[in-house]
Amino acid sequence: MKNTGIHHVSVLGSDIRKAYNFYHNILGLKLILKTVNQDDSNMYHLFFGDETGREGTEFTVFEMKGARENKFGTNAIERTMFLVPSEESLYFWEKRLDEFDVLHYGIEEYNNQKILRFEDEDGQKLGFVYRNEKIGEMNPFVKEGIPKEHAILGIGDVYLRIRYTEPTQKILEDYYGFKKYGKTKFYDWKISLFKSENSPFKHEIHIIEDKDSAVERNGVGGIHHIAFGVESLDDLEELQQKIDEKNYLSSGTKNREFMVSTYFRESNHLLFETATPLDRSSKDLPEQGQDFDEIPLFLPEFLERKRERIEKNLNFKFQ
Repeated sequence: MKNTGIHHVSVLGSDIRKAYNFYHNILGLKLILKTVNQDDSNMYHLFFGDETGREGTEFTVFEMKGARENKFGTNAIERTMFLVPSEESLYFWEKRLDEFDVLHYGIEEYNNQKILRFEDEDGQKLGFVYRNEKIGEMNPFVKEGIPKEHAILGIGDVYLRIRYTEPTQKILEDYYGFKKYGKTKFYDWKISLFKSENSPFKHEIHIIEDKDSAVERNGVGGIHHIAFGVESLDDLEELQQKIDEKNYLSSGTKNREFMVSTYFRESNHLLFETATPLDRSSKDLPEQGQDFDEIPLFLPEFLERKRERIEKNLNFKFQ
């Protein structure tokens, strides 16, 4: 089974227009797709990424207007760290976050490197990281006000906070090809470090051991799931067989039109998705810089016949 590291991260937001403004206009991520949750078409789903929208760069937002807020706790996918080109980029972003009054914690030392943690308006835990090592070819989206030499390259690290580290570590190693390369501490937290050599981004998963906190109550401002990539449908089917053999609660494979994926809950109740490479060759990418309501809504073929009702429910504004 061939793995490709982190495929994407999906989070919960309170207001899709605010999310578009934050992730596109402030962070400079390219809007790849404006669509709906295929399991609940009353819910917006935005895909952001690099210039080409490839896996490993994608960060997606579900709108859950009026939903409860995320409550901190263990057994959670806690934070997404975006990869930036250089240490100097961290100082650029610190200044830019200040310009837009974005909550951040200043540049900190962690795991023998500098990081910059920050939050969006919903309290979504985010950050920037630079790693002084060779990575694959990058295609950052260049937006006015953000020089290419400082633009976000893709996803760097994802932090997991869990009670029982061993079963989750085993899944990362056996299912997704991550290798443990060390341990560290951040304040009083013990953290195990895992890296994927199969990704051009050298994706990392950092596991924070937390047996004391109450379990997270997932909601707006939290991470819904993390997706890992495989190279082919055959690889996905092989993984599904492994999931079934262990009797994990699973969705089974789902055809999302531009990828095929499966979801399951692992032992710490984290929601893991596994997905095939993205194929949007027949989809037109939205024109960048438009007002949110002017951007066309993409619907998968099975929802097209319901477009009028869906757009009405979303309060879509026609031009």
